[in-house]
Order: sequence, then C-alpha cells, then structure tokens
Amino acid sequence: MTRSDEGTNPRKSRTGLVRLWHALLYSLAGLASAFRTESAFRLEVAAGIVLVAVAAALPATLVQTALLLLAVALVLIVELLNSAVEATVDRISLEKHELAKRAKDIASAAVLTSLVSCAVVWGLVLYDIFR
Repeated sequence: MTRSDEGTNPRKSRTGLVRLWHALLYSLAGLASAFRTESAFRLEVAAGIVLVAVAAALPATLVQTALLLLAVALVLIVELLNSAVEATVDRISLEKHELAKRAKDIASAAVLTSLVSCAVVWGLVLYDIFR
C-alpha cells in the first residue's frame, strides 16, 4: 500500500458532479431523519418558518433581513449538530457515563447559545427598524 492509499475511504471514490449529487442526497436524508426523529428540530423548523415570514414582511434593509435569516439558520444548524452528537454518543453506548453526559450537555449548551443569539439579533434588528 502506498502512502497515498492510507486512510482512503472506498465510499469516497465518486468525483465531480456525481459526488456532489450524492452529497446532496445524503444531506436531504439527514434533514428528513432529523425532522422525523427530533422533536426539538421540528419545533425549531416551525418557529423558523414563522420567523422567515415575519422577516419577509418587515420593512427591513437587505442586510437586516440577512441577519434575521442567518440567525434562524444558525439555530437549525446547531440543532442538527446537537442531534448528531447525541446519536453518536448513543450509538457508542447507552450506559451512563460522565463523558457522554458532558458531550451531550455541551452540545445542548451550543443550541441554547444559538437560541439566545437569535433572540438578541432579532431584538436588535427590530429595535433598529422601529426606533
């Protein structure tokens, strides 16, 4: 085996547009799985839909609208990562362990941080619009 063959994943043999297409399909499968199995993600998607509609209706600048939408997207992204951490920890073992608890708690703290950040961004933008 040559040095370039070390660590090669046979599942990553696709290249170009075929690889992009399969990556898109895997991403959509991940979104569907999260929506199907994670109630927090479903709740955040529902809230996100409402917030996107509100953002579209606001008399906001393009930059303000972008900030509002990015804040909502950040919450969803962090929730997806939190769900991935939880699934990985649970796959390794369902046994209670301090490191497993720490990993899940830290991932949950990331979600809380993203939610607080979203609220702050929305508050500041709304204040700027309506002052």
